[in-house]
Amino acid sequence: MRLTIITAALALSGGLAMANPVAPGDVAFDDYGAIEASLTGQPGNPDNGREIMIARGKGNCLACHEVTALKDAPFHGEVGPMLDGIGANRTEAELRGIVANAKKTFEGTVMPAFYKTSGFVRPGDGYTGKAAKEEDLMPILTAQEIEDVVAFLLTLQDG
Repeated sequence: MRLTIITAALALSGGLAMANPVAPGDVAFDDYGAIEASLTGQPGNPDNGREIMIARGKGNCLACHEVTALKDAPFHGEVGPMLDGIGANRTEAELRGIVANAKKTFEGTVMPAFYKTSGFVRPGDGYTGKAAKEEDLMPILTAQEIEDVVAFLLTLQDG
């Protein structure tokens, strides 16, 4: 009983952070593609963001971007812009929007939407003739991972 009362008191006082992150379909982009509000209500962890940027199975940012601060990781790409100094040149809201869905800021970009679950063009299977399923996909990154990547990008002040 006591634990229930303490938990309820923390929840009412704001001691428990936003339990449910903003769902990908509910993200509020401004006219320029920025996302003002945190997707989780929690600050991002730049150390986790660094790891996500390097991870080939997650962000894989280095497949397209070069980042001097990540020079210890191999195979930096040249498709996207160098990210040195991005934290000094873009706001947190702009970075959050670009990482979540860069097409909202840069129409026609090849950068994938890391926090999107629907609205994809899916061709059918040419071999079997079966149409692609229309169900939602899982986002590439979670809301907290988006916040973590943004926190890391904000550390990139020199460039």
